[in-house]
Amino acid sequence: MATVLIVDDKEMMRDSLSLALARAGHKAVTTADPTEAPALVRQHRPACVITDLKMPKMDGIELLQKIRAEHPDVPVVLMTAFATIGTAVQAMRLGAFDYVQKPFESEEILVVVDRAVEHTKLVADNQAFRANAEATPPKVLVGSSRQMRDVQERIRQVAASNNATVLISGESGTGKENVAQVIHSQSARSGRPMVCLNCAALPANLLESELFGHEKGAFTGADKLRKGRFELADGSTLLLDEISEIDLGIQAKLLRVLQERAFERVGGNVTQQVDVRVIATTNRNLVEWVKQGKFREDLYYRLNVVPIALPPLRERLEDVPLLCEHFLQRISQRDGRPARVFEPKAIDLLQKYHWPGNVRELENICERGVVLEMGETIRASTIGPWLATIGVTEDVTNMGVGSGILEELERRTILKVLEKHNGHRLRTAKELGIGLRTLGMKLKKLKDDGILVES
Repeated sequence: MATVLIVDDKEMMRDSLSLALARAGHKAVTTADPTEAPALVRQHRPACVITDLKMPKMDGIELLQKIRAEHPDVPVVLMTAFATIGTAVQAMRLGAFDYVQKPFESEEILVVVDRAVEHTKLVADNQAFRANAEATPPKVLVGSSRQMRDVQERIRQVAASNNATVLISGESGTGKENVAQVIHSQSARSGRPMVCLNCAALPANLLESELFGHEKGAFTGADKLRKGRFELADGSTLLLDEISEIDLGIQAKLLRVLQERAFERVGGNVTQQVDVRVIATTNRNLVEWVKQGKFREDLYYRLNVVPIALPPLRERLEDVPLLCEHFLQRISQRDGRPARVFEPKAIDLLQKYHWPGNVRELENICERGVVLEMGETIRASTIGPWLATIGVTEDVTNMGVGSGILEELERRTILKVLEKHNGHRLRTAKELGIGLRTLGMKLKKLKDDGILVES
């Protein structure tokens, strides 16, 4: 629901507009006196102002100028029965959002109001993004290992291209979304917010509308036009997280957008053109999914223009000290706490762990240490029980590091924590520092291997 201010000296016009807006789910604030309008704008912060052009005390052009001077982001729509090209041009030059001529149908004005409300929402979203960007430190990739140096170089190359589609692959928790944000921040598109969509979080019927938008009346509940993520990301970057989870039918439509940068909203027949750079992420092996018929081969090649593969943390353990320093500083600054450091024995312990939850799990350990450690130094004795709970400490020290050993430790870890929580998957995933869906995939593999038998 949006608040709309109506300024008109005719009571019948105010009443009819108020009724039409109420039926569309909006709230109307009305006045017959245009000199009261600026104060009402300050009081109610409307998403849109509708004003007559010819009124006593102050005409619509003068009111437009007053509102624009004080509230430049509030859309003002002028209506008049005395329309001329000259007044229309003057109004638009002075910043009017739109111009309608009396008499008009209620549907006509509602379409204009919907566009004005959407404009106000986008302005607010952009302001919030800028404020958040100023308050939040820029995203960085931490690590000096060979693998991360290669990733950083690839990011520099692809950011400079500004348009090339990027496919980021890696296990859950390796920082795929962070890489996407770094690419966007280093590109020429960084002046606009990056738009994100988690493809795994929505069913196919809702995902199509989220991607491409829908027209009013396209389906039950579509009571107004809605722009999709592609339109919202026009001129910017669109991150499609977990791209492998998109339904095959929608994959075909997505392919067309990537090829032509064009699409139609759900329920519409007008082709929308957009300028969007697409970044997709996946924790699946898409080549295998293509072979299994779960992912379109043509879409895979269209996405995989510039591939970036993120290594799991267990393959770059030399980066653990740098990551710890980064996370501890960020957490302390965010929470206003004194700076913390890990003692050398704690770092040594962390570098012997196999990190099934990757960088996300390490960040959780760092945050727990900042919250629970009373002194300035986070001790090995403090974090040891946390890691021991999930099957580390002396086993790793004594056995050394090898792929078979790490797989066995992961299996043992999952089974131990699952048993601890009596099979409760959400609590198990939370303690392991991994996503619920990732845990489900790992449990399925254990069942397929005959290691786990669930009653």
